[in-house]
Amino acid sequence: MSHLFNTARSVSRPKIDFRLITGVLGLFTFFMGFALLTPIPIALIYGESIWWTYLAGAAAAFVVGGSAWILFKPTEDIRPREAFFIVSVTWIVLSVFGAIPFWLSGSLESIADAFFETISGLTTTGATVFGGVSHNGQMNVYIEDLDLSLVFWRSMLHWIGGMGFIVLSLAILPFVGLGTGNLFQAESSVQETDKLTPRVQQTATYLWTVYIAFTLLHFILLWVHPSMNWFDAINHAMSTLATGGFSTKDSSVGYFDSAYVDYVIIVFMYLAGISFAMHFRLLQGKTKQFFNNRETQFFTIISLLAILAISLGLWLQHDYTPSDALRYGAFQAMSILTTTGYGTDNYETWSAFPLVILITLYFAGGCAGSTSGGIKMFRHLIMLKAISREVRQTVHPRAVIPLRIGERIIEPPIVRKILSFFMLYLLLFITGGIALSAMGVDYISAFSASIASLGSIGPALGDFGPTDNFASLPAAGKWLMSLFMLVGRLELFTIIVLFSLPFWRE
Repeated sequence: MSHLFNTARSVSRPKIDFRLITGVLGLFTFFMGFALLTPIPIALIYGESIWWTYLAGAAAAFVVGGSAWILFKPTEDIRPREAFFIVSVTWIVLSVFGAIPFWLSGSLESIADAFFETISGLTTTGATVFGGVSHNGQMNVYIEDLDLSLVFWRSMLHWIGGMGFIVLSLAILPFVGLGTGNLFQAESSVQETDKLTPRVQQTATYLWTVYIAFTLLHFILLWVHPSMNWFDAINHAMSTLATGGFSTKDSSVGYFDSAYVDYVIIVFMYLAGISFAMHFRLLQGKTKQFFNNRETQFFTIISLLAILAISLGLWLQHDYTPSDALRYGAFQAMSILTTTGYGTDNYETWSAFPLVILITLYFAGGCAGSTSGGIKMFRHLIMLKAISREVRQTVHPRAVIPLRIGERIIEPPIVRKILSFFMLYLLLFITGGIALSAMGVDYISAFSASIASLGSIGPALGDFGPTDNFASLPAAGKWLMSLFMLVGRLELFTIIVLFSLPFWRE
């Protein structure tokens, strides 16, 4: 009898349960309140008067989020449509609350600037508006003139967004009786890879454990060097593992002028570009699964080829010594490939060959399940395999040739989905460039800003290059690029599906 009652109650549910969505969004907003408290100790340590802005933001998150959860606490599991809606809107809502300290402190007077900086942090894009003149003539303060608690908050936004706020919440949601599988699928590219365990909660916990361990290790390795104090070290550790790119200095990592710091960050950018599920297996002693993973192998090969090509270009076509060419070439290659966006050299002054190689990496990205953005290596790998199969199929039209990645056969629906992803990615990139051009942005700056935002890379070319910032972008352009950051972080379909008619139909 109870089974019949539950079935009837499920049938009576609307196609999209907005009460459930409001309740879950409230819970996530409530969690954001705790994150907003983290910069307060930094503000108190350094005697900064803006500590109250974080408290105000946290109080707003606790009140709004807690009220929504109490009033609309879900009693049903989250279905796929609701999962897509929750994941997409969560990032926007959290960006609104995360922007409160920037706005209340007066560091960013424009709401568009505050939202842009916050969503750039959460999506690990790393594009900043600090240190430049806004389109309306307002001068934004330089990063090194910011209160240190705000600098820390920028890095914290990266770190939370790197592994994914939803993934963090998944470790907690089962305790309040919510099914989370659909959220996990909607939020990350892990749906294209394999999970660590059948239980989503346990998988999320494992991923965050590895993430925290790597962050602490990176922090220690940076702190032991005399060029970095503890504050610089913890901020760069959080930003690197998130492949974000926010630095404590206006000149980014180049400020420290240390080969040791550069190489340590290169190593951890590479590690952050690999699936954290693979790292967990390696730590479990399952070395074969790690080293035999085709995507990890492909990512490593692309990394080495990019480093070699760019370093040779700098050595042969510039006045770099072999050691400097390797140091700066490797750093910029890994920074763009993993979509971190740090800088140690102004690559806009490079000759055509190394610069073209670097620009090509804007369309790459790290591995699925990593903190990197971009198209992702597994999609490139499958498309290359599909092209190879089509060539062989042309030569042998009657042959049945399965598409394999290692021992795994890739089914045609997956190939079609990846092809659709490539086409949509290209379409959005072109649309973004055209839209920014219509706002008066020159074509190099417009199209590079489009791909840098969509790929979560950060620095672009032209007016938004590695030594510049996005402050001069018109307000409409900042809102558009904020949307591009979100779409790119959620890997297109999660948010694009909200604009489709079938999503809203029965």
